[in-house]
Amino acid sequence: MSPMAPSTLHPPVLDNYQAVVAEFCEFLTVAVHTILYERNIYPRTSFLSARKYNYPVRQNRHPQVCKWIQDAVAAVEAELLKGTISRTSLIIYSPTTIPLERFVFSTAHFPQVPRNEALTTLEVPDPDAPSLPPNNPTNNPPSPTTTTNPPTPLINLHSQFRALFARLSTQTSTLTPLPPHCTFTLAIELHERHVQGPDGDFAGQAPLSGNSAWIAAEPGLQPREEGEEVGVGESSAETGGSSSHGLGSSSGGAEGNGGSGGGAGEGNGGSGEGRGKERESEPGYVSQKGKYLGGGRTVPVRSVEAGPFVMEVWVEEGRGKAEAVREAERERELVMGGGGEGE
Repeated sequence: MSPMAPSTLHPPVLDNYQAVVAEFCEFLTVAVHTILYERNIYPRTSFLSARKYNYPVRQNRHPQVCKWIQDAVAAVEAELLKGTISRTSLIIYSPTTIPLERFVFSTAHFPQVPRNEALTTLEVPDPDAPSLPPNNPTNNPPSPTTTTNPPTPLINLHSQFRALFARLSTQTSTLTPLPPHCTFTLAIELHERHVQGPDGDFAGQAPLSGNSAWIAAEPGLQPREEGEEVGVGESSAETGGSSSHGLGSSSGGAEGNGGSGGGAGEGNGGSGEGRGKERESEPGYVSQKGKYLGGGRTVPVRSVEAGPFVMEVWVEEGRGKAEAVREAERERELVMGGGGEGE
């Protein structure tokens, strides 16, 4: 028997934009199932125990719920590959369709790559590499071995995902409990750029043409200043002259109040709102964003940075959440016969 040849297999790496998008969409699918479990949108008995990234997670076992999430994430992936998305949000609504919570995944710092170069190998600059003066006439491009780092192994990214899910469980346990019968949807915020790409589409335009899955989000969820908000669901909402767009309405919720979480985060909880707040400190600044954006309270979850994959995650609790919870309590008391006369 001839000796076994040495293995030429290499660990998976983040070496192109399509790999970055694929990892984000796989993460987003797990995150949506996790949030639905933590926030009791469906009964906890409808979730299976599973493992992802070598970490215990939950997955809803209802086929229609899984199909809805799969289709929604696929629509997000299509826009990410166009370079249009700045943020993706999971929005939880009250039974009267008031946004109560927004789980925001900011991908504004993903690489900006033309669609026809999604498989082109990315170069990650080495911050420690020496640089020549820009006005030096002999300033030829340095050698790739000195200007770029090797591709980021996926194991580095997955270890940060584990820390993020642990932190997400911890942070959601600090949120105010939700009223029963809440619903949810996915939304995307578009970059404000309107640059025509080589294939003739516009990176910043809302994807509303033809048979697009996206529909306009309601005015209260329109950024108007930094981009366009898009929501996922079954029916279009009134836009009131706004220029934003979205993907269908929310999925049905089940009974349950609030979510509990366990486990300690493995890493730092990055501030998810810092970069978005910079302009608000400028003199004379007047916010143009919708009334449901920003919320009454922002809870940072964690930042993730692994080579070209840079993401920030935070949660916004809506300003109308307290009133929605009180209204649900009054209705419950009336049903139980203990409410007496209304206010």
